[in-house]
Amino acid sequence: MGELETELRAAVRGEVGFDVTSRALTTMDASNYRRVPLGVVAPMDADDIAAALAVCRDHRVPVVARGGGTSIAGQATGTGVVLDFTRHMDRLVSLDPETRTAVVQPGLVLDRLQEAAAPHGLRFGPDPSTHSRCTLGGMIGNNSCGAHSVAWGTTADSVRELDVLSARGERLRLGRDWAGAPDGLRALVEGDLARLRTGFPELPRRISGYALDALLPEHGADVARSFCGSEGTLGILTEAVVRLVPAPRARALAVLAYADESAAAEAAAGLLPLGPLTVEGMAADLVPASAALPRGGAWLFVETGGESEGEARARAEAIVRAADVVDAAVVTDPAGQRALWRLREDASGTATRMPDGTEAWPGWEDCAVPPARLGAYLREFRALLAGHGLRGAPYGHFGDGCIHVRIDFDLLTERGVGRFRRFSEELADLVVAHGGSLSGEHGDGQARAELLPRMYGEETVRLFERAKAVWDPDDLLNPGMLVRPAPLDANLRFAVLPREPVDVAFGYPADGGDFAAAVRRCVGVAKCRTTSVGGPGVMCPSFRATGAEEHSTRGRARLLHEMLAGELVTDGWRSGEVRDALDLCLSCKGCRSDCPVGVDMATYKAEFLHHHYAGRRRPAAHHSMGRLPRWLRLVDRTRTAALVNSLASVRPLAWLAKRLGGIAPERRLPRLATRTFSRWWEGREKPAAPAGGELVVLWPDTFTEHLSPSVGQAAVRVLEAAGLRVALPPTVRMTPSGRGEGVAVAMDPLSVLCGRQRVCCGLTYVSTGQLDRARAVLRRTLDLMEPLLERDTPVVVLEPSCAASLRTDLPELLHDDPRAHRLAGRVLTFAEALERYAPGWVPPRIGRPAVGQTHCHQHAVLGDAPDRRLREAAGLTGGLSGGCCGLAGNFGFEKGHYDVSVACAEEQLLPAVRDAGEDAVVLADGYSCRTQLEQLAGLRGRHLAEVLAEALEQG
Repeated sequence: MGELETELRAAVRGEVGFDVTSRALTTMDASNYRRVPLGVVAPMDADDIAAALAVCRDHRVPVVARGGGTSIAGQATGTGVVLDFTRHMDRLVSLDPETRTAVVQPGLVLDRLQEAAAPHGLRFGPDPSTHSRCTLGGMIGNNSCGAHSVAWGTTADSVRELDVLSARGERLRLGRDWAGAPDGLRALVEGDLARLRTGFPELPRRISGYALDALLPEHGADVARSFCGSEGTLGILTEAVVRLVPAPRARALAVLAYADESAAAEAAAGLLPLGPLTVEGMAADLVPASAALPRGGAWLFVETGGESEGEARARAEAIVRAADVVDAAVVTDPAGQRALWRLREDASGTATRMPDGTEAWPGWEDCAVPPARLGAYLREFRALLAGHGLRGAPYGHFGDGCIHVRIDFDLLTERGVGRFRRFSEELADLVVAHGGSLSGEHGDGQARAELLPRMYGEETVRLFERAKAVWDPDDLLNPGMLVRPAPLDANLRFAVLPREPVDVAFGYPADGGDFAAAVRRCVGVAKCRTTSVGGPGVMCPSFRATGAEEHSTRGRARLLHEMLAGELVTDGWRSGEVRDALDLCLSCKGCRSDCPVGVDMATYKAEFLHHHYAGRRRPAAHHSMGRLPRWLRLVDRTRTAALVNSLASVRPLAWLAKRLGGIAPERRLPRLATRTFSRWWEGREKPAAPAGGELVVLWPDTFTEHLSPSVGQAAVRVLEAAGLRVALPPTVRMTPSGRGEGVAVAMDPLSVLCGRQRVCCGLTYVSTGQLDRARAVLRRTLDLMEPLLERDTPVVVLEPSCAASLRTDLPELLHDDPRAHRLAGRVLTFAEALERYAPGWVPPRIGRPAVGQTHCHQHAVLGDAPDRRLREAAGLTGGLSGGCCGLAGNFGFEKGHYDVSVACAEEQLLPAVRDAGEDAVVLADGYSCRTQLEQLAGLRGRHLAEVLAEALEQG
């Protein structure tokens, strides 16, 4: 391997990675399979590819072409050298609106092409649900389709010409009339015309095998079309000329409800003569109860287009009239359509969990049958599942007869894997009996190639082998795929994981307490690799800042998987590779909500840091910022806030403090409040309690208490104006013996010196992985809160990150303490408290536009619907942006994180406030967001409570 790496580095101008991290990131795609490569090459251009092929050919090392790594059949994994096109060969070379064509490199993400084509009223027809991260090269390799294939066909229908490098370095320009065909291909075809004319089923989604029938003279001997779907086994794509289609000016979505999926499936083919753009099906198993859908047990999403909204709506209404449905709705609002399409696009992730939490897996993800046979096929498919004791929720491209499904295979035990094989063989026979294709979109890969003789027969499969030998006589390119495949039950990615649960600190309730099961949640759909978030989403800010796979949620999950496997990452929790990949995780928790399978990398990071630094020296930032509540209480106890502020304003002293504390030198140290929120509370003149007002406890979080007491003061003003009675949690004054008044708690000397022990959510300890300290702090908090918990008193938390920590980290860290679940259940945001306990209160009318960003933890854990309603009631117009501010608690203050922190802020937050008018109200409920705005934009962001309190005073 050393010699191979040396020669590749000498021959290739792009990156060559034979390190543990590079290899670990490419062991898997979105399938059930895992292979460990020797190394990864990110070529700069076609010359680099040719050089890499020459070196690998000399060493007889296989080469695997990889795009976005979202393949579901295993074809983007291999044991040789992986070519990663997403780093450099990702350009849109040209776009010609007149000829409606574009020239693209293989690593170009589909959405980037769509964005470039849209101003010309054009688009690329195929659009898989992974459109925000799949690449054109991967789409050509798998002959991808997507939701609009009933209108615009497969990727092969959109390909004009392909520039390809053969395994032996020959540069070919593939097109029609045998253009670019390697020597021997024409003779192979002309020697078996009868088989090619009769041996391929006629259906719109026949993706399995090689498309050799495209080489028939009556089909134009189209070598480029025949190359599509070859899964990187015939040549390496370097550039493609693709066809674009006119995009409808307006769209409408008819949502048709049926009693069950079979009824929906039987109806789908009958809608095709009406010219829809899509006919997509979903069953109730995959739809959340909160989804705004017509009543029914299954739905067809039927999209129509037109030159105007009225024309598109009229076509959708015509489809509704023609359909025999239980109920229906027509949606023309673009936002409403996007919300419904998100349900469909996220199904590839949500389907990985059964309603009871059981894991479900791909493997039979996209069989296709003639659309008219779909209803009958689905009934028999359901019966076959039941006969094997399996469950799955079919969904997908009903108009094309193509079904996606994740099935609750047991791929962890020998018995379960045996059932997986038996089911696969019987399902293949069922698909063939209905005249179908084993693959209707994602290719054969390892998942289905072994079963191709059942579909095509032995002679046609031998013809595939001969075609492969013409293109790649040395079997260099992606061996084991399509021809001479590995068994469908070999190389399963679960086989290397530990069989016994790993000892961990968090409870992982959704995964049965099993950290390995939590890591298995990442199935590789890679929504975290989306390069532009848009809308309210957050995930994954560090990936968008760096573009590096190891800084995506998927990349980090892959490294954790390899850490548990112990083959590549051999030092377990002490792994430097895992630590480095997690270092740029902002712990924004965006993946907890935005990831279709609910990966929670912030929790995994805290878990890892807890183990990684157990008994070892921690970074300075863990002491300076991880223990921030202690330091700030000490400052308050000694009444030295003014002195600290003065010292921090002296540059040499500030520089020294930042250096000792592991703080980024570019950062300004925040000013401390000289009078904490609690001291203000104790000294204020208490108003008369309103008769009948609900008692709420206002949580004095560290940031409100010591850094932004004005937020707490404003919240008290508003809550009381709304008729609520406000109290603060009880405290305990510590004595030198380490015992509190009425509460026995073991404390260290520093805690005694800090004086009163107050409630704390433990956020800073959790985010730095000091989980033993976090548990101690949280248990003390529960002791203090116990009297209020017994009365079910609502707890209002103003800082979103602290509220999220109490809602999630508290019950998951203290999963054995019922008080933790009770407190988590009583936590409310400021807006939730007003909506729930002061429903008749009308906020002051402000009547100004609002700008800012929804806090990432609020988006991920708490939700912001009550906040939006409160803003609307107060006349604060406009929506807040998504994304993450980039400061994220201690992250943006830590040394080495400043550039990424700024890049995150520049994505949405800073442009939004710069573009806002002078009368706009800059909202930022989180202390981190306010600090980022102040330090990077020179603006003062305010908590919604402050804005409302000011309006009350002025009114």
